[in-house]
Amino acid sequence: MKSSVASEKSIAARKRKDKIYQGLFLLATMFGVAVLAILILDILRKGGSALDFNFLNSFPSRFPEKAGIKAAIFGTLWVIGLTAPIAFIVGVGTALYLEEYAKKNWFTRLIQTNISNLAGVPSIVYGLLGLTIFVRLFALERSVMAGALTMALLVLPVIIVASQEALRSVPDSLRHASFALGATKWQTIVKVILPSAIPGIITGNILALSRAIGETAPLVVVGAAAFIAFTPTNALDQFTVLPIQIYNWIARPQEEFHTLAAGGILVLLAILLTMNAVAVFIRNKFQKKMD
Repeated sequence: MKSSVASEKSIAARKRKDKIYQGLFLLATMFGVAVLAILILDILRKGGSALDFNFLNSFPSRFPEKAGIKAAIFGTLWVIGLTAPIAFIVGVGTALYLEEYAKKNWFTRLIQTNISNLAGVPSIVYGLLGLTIFVRLFALERSVMAGALTMALLVLPVIIVASQEALRSVPDSLRHASFALGATKWQTIVKVILPSAIPGIITGNILALSRAIGETAPLVVVGAAAFIAFTPTNALDQFTVLPIQIYNWIARPQEEFHTLAAGGILVLLAILLTMNAVAVFIRNKFQKKMD
C-alpha cells in the first residue's frame, strides 16, 4: 500500500516537472518568435517605402534617391546559381560514397569526424582558403566563379552531413528487396535509395544555401566589390551580393541609405523565403510519389 502511494506521488511529481519544463520551453520559443517579429516589423516600417521598380532596377549611386540594388540581386543569383549545382553534386556524391561504398573502418570514421568539425569552422577561414586557391592559385581573380567555389566549400560539410542522415533514414529492407530482385548496387541507389532520401537531401541543401546567401565575410575576402554599376554576364565577371551592398549602405551616415539597406534586407528575405518555398514544394512532391 505504501509503495503504491509513493509511486502515485512520484508520477504526480514527474507530471508537474513535465508541465514546468513544457512551459519554460514554450516561453523560450515565444520569446524568439516575438524578437523575430519585432525585427521584421521594424525592417518593414523602415524599408517598405524604398521598395519600388526604380530601386530594383537601378545600380548603386552616391545619391540615395538614385541608388538601387539591381547589381547585388543579379550578383547574388549568379553566385547561388553556380554554388547550388557544385555543392549538390560534390556533397551528395560524397555522402553516397561514405554511406554506400566506403568500408566502415578507422579511416572513414576519421573523415566523418573531420567533415562534422568543418561545419563549425568560421566562414572567414573559407574565405581565406578561397582567396589562396581559387583567386590566386587558379587565377580566377575577383570573379563570380571564385565566389561560388568558395561558398560551395563553405556549405559542403552541412550538405554532406544532411545527405548522410537522409540516406541512413532509408530502411535496409528496401535495399535488401532491391538486391533480391536482381538489381545492381548502382540501380538500387538510383531507383530505390535516392528517391526515398531526396526530400531530406533537398531540405539539407536548401538550408545550407540559405546560410550561404547571407554570408558576407568569405566574399569580402575573395574580393567581391562593394560598388558595382553593372550586372555580371558570365562566371568570370566581377560581382557584388546583397549582404555586401546592405552592409555598404548601413555603414553610411545618411539616414536615406539606412532606408535603402532595410529595403535590401526585405529583398534578401524574399529570396530566402522563395528558396524555402521551392524546397517545401519539391519535398512534398517527392513524398507524394513515394507514398
